[in-house]
Amino acid sequence: MSNKDESPACIDIREDDLLALSAEVLDTLLRDHTTGKNIFWATHDYEALGSEYDYHSEILPHLITGERGMVIRPRVLKSKTEQTDRAKDMAEVFTPSWVCNAQNNLVDEAWFGRKDVFNVEDSTKHTWKATTEKIVFPKGKDWKDYVRATRMEMTCGEAPYLASRYDSTTGEPIPLEQRIGLLDRKLRVVSENTDTSGDWLDWAQIAFMNIYGFEWQGDNLLLAREALLWTFIEYYQAKFGKAPLVKSINYIAYIVSWNLWQMDGLKGVVPDSCHEETEMTDLFSGEGKKRPCQGCVDGGYYHHNGIYCLVRDWPNNKKKIRFVDLIKR
Repeated sequence: MSNKDESPACIDIREDDLLALSAEVLDTLLRDHTTGKNIFWATHDYEALGSEYDYHSEILPHLITGERGMVIRPRVLKSKTEQTDRAKDMAEVFTPSWVCNAQNNLVDEAWFGRKDVFNVEDSTKHTWKATTEKIVFPKGKDWKDYVRATRMEMTCGEAPYLASRYDSTTGEPIPLEQRIGLLDRKLRVVSENTDTSGDWLDWAQIAFMNIYGFEWQGDNLLLAREALLWTFIEYYQAKFGKAPLVKSINYIAYIVSWNLWQMDGLKGVVPDSCHEETEMTDLFSGEGKKRPCQGCVDGGYYHHNGIYCLVRDWPNNKKKIRFVDLIKR
């Protein structure tokens, strides 16, 4: 299931390939569990294609497959004009993999209490080389603790901090053994410490349940979800020499569809879901005045009248919880 061509053009995971794999998998990757609908475009970039591509329209399978199978593409494969426009309109700027690696290394240095756990950086050349020995864990911690450790990428774009299939700024593919994403590190640890397919799948699922990210624009969010799903397939293939079963792929897609969600990161709500309300001033005439969303006036996460985003608390009976309530903790 891996892309055979390692050229930058083939870093793109085609929605047609996902559809051929399973229509259910593609449907799952498009779900928004907060609204019960699909994620929506949340960008004006595609409106020239028709009304179904309007800013507030849901992303539906038929809009991104078949003749429209090249509609959604990674940023690096977009035209320079498109890249510039998105940078101006949505402050969309992607981070080179060497920067992602350096920052992820700082996270692991704090967790392990030592440097150079997963790779050794060459800061002058902006490169790195992965360590080859099995990861050794500090006293009082083990590999299962690392897999369970929660990580999140805010405003994740295509999620380069989580899954590093390619450098998001150059399009250069990154070999599996040299990947630096937070999920990549967890799956490396899982592969080093499990032998059977069943154990590997159990702990891979736990790894995915502890990786989170949110994004405003629907196309980026789908690309991020696809990158995480394809990462699962690639690590399984590398470990066992064959593709995972479709039911295993779809369950990972389900986890990913919960853990990477569409949100206005400044408000904790579905993008653009806050609205004016009518405050009745005369019950007999029905006249009233418009009142803006109180949360938007106050700022911050609370008192919004938009749709607050839900996430799953997997360890706690998989219950649903508002993301903003996690912030309170």
